[in-house]
Amino acid sequence: MNCRLYILENQTGKHYVGITKLNAAERLEKHNRGEVFSTKFDRPWKILYQEEYDNYKLAREREKQIKNWHGGNAFKNFLRTAAGSSNGRTSPFGGEYLGSSPSPAAVRRRDFGGVK
Repeated sequence: MNCRLYILENQTGKHYVGITKLNAAERLEKHNRGEVFSTKFDRPWKILYQEEYDNYKLAREREKQIKNWHGGNAFKNFLRTAAGSSNGRTSPFGGEYLGSSPSPAAVRRRDFGGVK
């Protein structure tokens, strides 16, 4: 039995963390049709993140962990990491935005092709 943890986001930046045995697209449809009480007033939602687990217990433990972070810096950092963001400072292709006044260490790193 597979179970999915998912995080939704709406247009105003609100988040919802949940778990489901349905596939994420089916569950999203239920949220956006207003069938889930806790999300029906803040529609529409989009899937921001999802994880798959072998059983309900593991998914529920992860859901509790993430909900404990909700609204705090740990949750925000998790969302940035999950979305692949690094504030524009790194790129998988080697390009880096060092900001308007990069530190000497950042400049040295750039001069040596990213090798420290």
